Amino acid sequence: MRKGKIIAVAGKGGTGKTAISARLITEILKLAAGQDVCILAVDADADSNLPEALGMSYNKTAGDIRESLLEDKHRDVTLDVRSQFEGKIAAIIEEEEQYDLLVMGRPEGPGCYCPVNHIIRMIIDTLTKNYDYTIIDCEAGLEHLSRRTTRDVDVMLVVLDTTLKSIKTALRLRRIAEEIDADVKQMMNIANKIPEGMEAMIIEEAKKYGLTIEEIIPFDPLIPEYDFKGVPIVDLPDDAPSVIGIRRIARAIM
Repeated sequence: MRKGKIIAVAGKGGTGKTAISARLITEILKLAAGQDVCILAVDADADSNLPEALGMSYNKTAGDIRESLLEDKHRDVTLDVRSQFEGKIAAIIEEEEQYDLLVMGRPEGPGCYCPVNHIIRMIIDTLTKNYDYTIIDCEAGLEHLSRRTTRDVDVMLVVLDTTLKSIKTALRLRRIAEEIDADVKQMMNIANKIPEGMEAMIIEEAKKYGLTIEEIIPFDPLIPEYDFKGVPIVDLPDDAPSVIGIRRIARAIM
């Protein structure tokens, strides 16, 4: 197994990226049972929903560190921000037995000298080397790619739903990746939350725009139920429709 495989989960907001990211961690660990596998989960969305989906809590984010360093920089203009950040990042990583969680927090404010995308970039370049897999729950839309924060990934799962907007977002992600020459080794289009009987329709509609749907995850009524009750997505039963679909994705990318 190669160290440092990076998987980014991207797409339009509301397509279910966070649920897929959370359950993907569980499925990879199950498929790698008996192996010494460790995963880094990165919540790169300002809404920070991944901890809840994993059933975890956190105290500080990378954004909190950034704000603290900004205050320090005002007092000492000679401060080496990068080295200070590197020294503090380990303290905010939340640890489970087989995976760790890093929450990025809110994006940078006006005039910030240390943009959040630079922080994510540094994490990808350094921390990921210590893990077998890094799974990044990306912010909604295109910013993470246009700012080159996910330029070097092994697999980008582009999540679509039954909306035309999600198809257009997938197209723009592909176009931006080509324009900036991002090192995305594989882009997989995943149709998520698809009602029974609409599978062929979404495949054909995507095909009109030159997109190939490589996996379909059916609509799973347990997910909104779990969300409403505050139950972690990782606690979904193994035979849940969404889990079966995500398990197929895990097999394909491992």
